[in-house]
Amino acid sequence: ESQLETDRRLIRDRIARLRRELEAVRQHRALYRRRRKRSGTQVVALVGYTNAGKSTILNALTGAGVLAEDKLFATLDPTTRRLVLPGRQEVLLTDTVGFIQKLPPTVVAAFRATLEELEEADLLLHVVDVSHPNADRQVEVVLETLADLRLDDKPVLTVLNKVDRLPGPGGPERLGELARRLGLDPAGVVLTSATTGWGLDELRGRIQEALTQPMVDVELEIPYEAAGVVELVRRQGNIRAERYTPKGTVLVGRVPHHLANRLAAYRVG
Repeated sequence: ESQLETDRRLIRDRIARLRRELEAVRQHRALYRRRRKRSGTQVVALVGYTNAGKSTILNALTGAGVLAEDKLFATLDPTTRRLVLPGRQEVLLTDTVGFIQKLPPTVVAAFRATLEELEEADLLLHVVDVSHPNADRQVEVVLETLADLRLDDKPVLTVLNKVDRLPGPGGPERLGELARRLGLDPAGVVLTSATTGWGLDELRGRIQEALTQPMVDVELEIPYEAAGVVELVRRQGNIRAERYTPKGTVLVGRVPHHLANRLAAYRVG
């Protein structure tokens, strides 16, 4: 066997091994997604062009120590962390690989595998580096990629990040101007600076608002022996009132529509 044949065989073996590993990762993630879906926890996924600041936003919102670096495909493995919203609702925030124009064929499989996480997302946060000179084209690439993946029907909240790098004032008064320059509806846009923390409180509130739109009002009486159900409602709902009766805990508030269906047995009235 010549050296060239040996090298080719080693390369084929490595490709086969990597394909097996990638398939194992896909199966593991599919199992994780099924478990997560059964738990009823809502999922928010970060998407955006590479180096838009997605990992930095995830770190800032959740306090997670996720790698955040100026490097292509620094996040090929999705990272998910718990995010507590202003109404005490708990959701999962997932970081994904940065999009790029003309994706190299050598990473297409890994790219699509990491984006499988988006299929289960209840909300997409489209993070844009608003200070980048080609921000408008980067927005187009992300939207085109979502359409190619048949994810363009997902609810999207656009986060114009890195406003601290803009010349002149970068406050709320510039939101309309910046959104229109990128061809975006200002109503679906939030301005932030993940590195300074500016705008993150508003972002948390807007995430909660976007996720609670499909929520329904409920009054539940949950038996004391079903304490786990009470915790589930506290994590995923917005509780306005809580009291106790001889039979159990009464919760009044709003919960996601999908969770309300599961809680039908506990509805009062």
